[in-house]
Amino acid sequence: MVMRDFIKMHGLGNDFVIVDARARPVSVTEAGTRRLSDRHTGIGFDQLITIEEADTPDSDVRVRIYNSDGARVEACGNAMRCVAQLILDEPSGDGKLRIRSDAGLLEAWHSPSNAAHFSVDMGPARDHWREIPLSQECDTDHLPLERGPLSDPVAVNMGNPHAVFFVDDVSAIPIETLGPDLEHDPIFPERANIGIAEITGPDSLRLRVWERGAGLTLACGSGACAAAVAAHRRGLTGRRVAVAVDGGDLEIEWREDGHVVMSGPAEESFRGMVDDSAFATASDS
Repeated sequence: MVMRDFIKMHGLGNDFVIVDARARPVSVTEAGTRRLSDRHTGIGFDQLITIEEADTPDSDVRVRIYNSDGARVEACGNAMRCVAQLILDEPSGDGKLRIRSDAGLLEAWHSPSNAAHFSVDMGPARDHWREIPLSQECDTDHLPLERGPLSDPVAVNMGNPHAVFFVDDVSAIPIETLGPDLEHDPIFPERANIGIAEITGPDSLRLRVWERGAGLTLACGSGACAAAVAAHRRGLTGRRVAVAVDGGDLEIEWREDGHVVMSGPAEESFRGMVDDSAFATASDS
């Protein structure tokens, strides 16, 4: 049996198992990820993150992200803050971490306003229907999509697809019931993250997110970015927004250059070891 070190971390309760595979590559399968993500028989997590050697000259590390259902996803803002917390203080660092993900190049650094927080440039917010992507041409500020009390969402791509519904009271929306169906609506050929947002002030909102492939989590970093962008597009807030999620608060800024910067905490829960072959389980049988 060959053992593998892992680190359990979370960003406002959105939790991850992180494997540093820079020195020794790791093989990951969907079935292995599903088994390890089980909170009763595995380690338990929302996403599995692997850190690998950089594969481009403009990056410091290559990161791959797997949802608890085993599917690869492009971006996860809370996870990138955790990766930054692990790597930024390494002796070879220059204070800024360049992370290559499936969403492209992301940059992370210590937040200047709070030493315990980290900031991540999540890249530009995209709003063209092909970029979301959607299965049909339509106005992404007003998607023709509704379920029960939810209607008229804004679509945003933050490295992954999001639909944000605005409501008067987030707590009154049964997102656990509506989220799975909306995630798989035919208008989203790659499925979507479903956000339910309530405007609580000129520069603040309350948010809950049903994450594609992971379900309801305590925080969704890319979802917070999408909600802040959507709120400004609707004229409901300014470009800097405090987003309250179930696990705490994130600060989001949609800069004039189109990039979205997210700031918040990252915390280590514990470290452990697991049989290396567990990541590469061939099937669930």
